[in-house]
Amino acid sequence: MTPSEVTAALKEEAARLGFEQAGATPAVTPPGIGHFEKWLADGFAGEMHYLADRAGAYRHPRHVLDGVRSILMLATNYRTAEPAEAAAGQGRVSRYAWGADYHEVIRDRLNRLAEFHRRLLPEARVRDVVDTAPLLERDFARLAGLGWIGKNTSLVTKPFGSWVFLAALLTTEELRYDEPFDADYCGSCRACLDACPTGALIEPYRLDARKCISYLTIELRGPIPAELRESLGDRLFGCDACQEACPHNLRTPKTAQPAFQPGEGMNPVELAELFSLDEEAFRRRFRHTPLWRAKRPGILRNAAVVSANRPP
Repeated sequence: MTPSEVTAALKEEAARLGFEQAGATPAVTPPGIGHFEKWLADGFAGEMHYLADRAGAYRHPRHVLDGVRSILMLATNYRTAEPAEAAAGQGRVSRYAWGADYHEVIRDRLNRLAEFHRRLLPEARVRDVVDTAPLLERDFARLAGLGWIGKNTSLVTKPFGSWVFLAALLTTEELRYDEPFDADYCGSCRACLDACPTGALIEPYRLDARKCISYLTIELRGPIPAELRESLGDRLFGCDACQEACPHNLRTPKTAQPAFQPGEGMNPVELAELFSLDEEAFRRRFRHTPLWRAKRPGILRNAAVVSANRPP
């Protein structure tokens, strides 16, 4: 098969599996590697030490798959319902976490896409990646023509705004490459920067994760700094403030994919119920959702902060 035929077949199968966007790019040194390394050096990653521990691997996709020649970048729309108003005693959860754990959902689809690739070309070596390998996904998504990196550091696509999950299929085969997305439609807009409750977007395209509510409520393992607690407001897990302020996100279509629809009691969450869950009950409720990432101590810490901010 020619590179064009392989690429067309992979894109068609990706669409069948539920990926709404697909683009191919050569496996090269990501253009944003210098920005990433300076971000680490400035300490903006906070306690996410796993990023610095394998910083060198981000310099080229060969550290993810030896002999890689191409990357097929994929995007999945996760916008569903609109956020419900949170009353006192309730906490808001970021939209991406209302349904099933996207890692599990997309990894299953990627595994099937990788098997399809192997059937097309048995000699090919492939690896599928969902947010866990040392790969600058947003850089490669832009190189693959999916969208541009906005001032809030998220990838913004024309069809779906930034309400997308990214995934990658690395292959040792040559593909037919798409044109990079070279336009930047942010212009002079600074809506995302002005909307950030903690000032974590310290300047366009530059995020101090140590102040970001998503980091504070998900990645941080210790106490949330006292000076930032009030800014959490009613946010129990994650934060969509910068995305909800983005003009490119206002009229994007909603997905019908069942896995990403809000689960019962997730939009919003009753805080009192969280404090009644022991470890086993917490596992049963959240094991296959993104909230499992923060574990029970983290969720209860967040719930206590939200309860103090908005007492019943």
